[in-house]
Amino acid sequence: MKIPIRVHFSWLIVFGLITWSLSTFYFPEAAPDLPAVSHWIKGTVAALLLFASVAFHELAHSYVARRYRIPITSITLFIFGGVAQMRGEPPTPRAEFRMAIAGPLSSLFLSGVFFLLYAATAGAGIKALFSYLSQLNLILGVFNLIPGFPMDGGRVLRAVIWKKTGDFFHATRKAANFGQRIALFFIFFGVFSVFMGVPGSLWLILIGWFLYTAAQTSYQQASLQETLSGIKVRDVMVTDIVTLGPDATIDEAVNHYFLKYAFGGFPVFDDGRFLGFITLKDIKKVPREDWERVRVSDVVVSHSRRWEVSPETDVIKALELMLSEDRGRLVVTEGGKVIGLITRNGIARYMQIMGR
Repeated sequence: MKIPIRVHFSWLIVFGLITWSLSTFYFPEAAPDLPAVSHWIKGTVAALLLFASVAFHELAHSYVARRYRIPITSITLFIFGGVAQMRGEPPTPRAEFRMAIAGPLSSLFLSGVFFLLYAATAGAGIKALFSYLSQLNLILGVFNLIPGFPMDGGRVLRAVIWKKTGDFFHATRKAANFGQRIALFFIFFGVFSVFMGVPGSLWLILIGWFLYTAAQTSYQQASLQETLSGIKVRDVMVTDIVTLGPDATIDEAVNHYFLKYAFGGFPVFDDGRFLGFITLKDIKKVPREDWERVRVSDVVVSHSRRWEVSPETDVIKALELMLSEDRGRLVVTEGGKVIGLITRNGIARYMQIMGR
């Protein structure tokens, strides 16, 4: 199965900056006898190979994840590296450790390969190219071993804590907290370095902010997963469903349903047959002057079986489905019949009421 690799717009900015800096500073200094066009060619090639190195790093994570039957939906390359989108968490601490360590080891492997190529070549420009790639992959490998979750080193730390305590959520919180401290160190050291006039200080601040945000998000996700652990869709779903008919006009739907009940969407049934949902987003696409003429059946979003869950489905799985499909609500089915709805707002309200 192929894994799609996507490029975040931030990587395009970095690609341009790397190409420019290498072509105007690094290669002219390392190989001053070569013409400017050669410097720009090597700068572009170096940036592309660095791009490929980061992709190789993420593919190493994905390869190990696939060995443990964890689906990888995509790989996205960002300004500071890449992220492999996994559906699910590692099944054991050992799996977590192997998945995490695979990335840095792959970068260190590439660093060794480029160093051997550097040693085997003679031209100043080519040697400078391979030297740069060897050093950058070495930095990438070592940097990712810093124990700041969700970096690879932080995931190694989580695996160790998980192995010791047997509690995945506790390990995630501990690793995320440590990751936030690492990030704050980068930020404060970067600010201090700015006043001391140290080159690259702003990068330290930016990296620290990036890591802090990622660690905070990971902590919140772990807390959410722990809170919803063991809770089934049947515990949260709404069984008293307010439905709309396909022949109602948009004007009737707005005045008698959306304004009256203040829901974000309603299921549409025709003689007991479920057709789909109509939401506020769908209604906003219809011009106000057409509301008395356009009917619900004209704008209803046809139902898909992938938007169904059973009452025994874990709530966290239903929430993940909503997020991945960009849906605010799902239908709950049993024996081929719709028996209820589960919504994002309903999950949030459940957590609030239960004091979670």
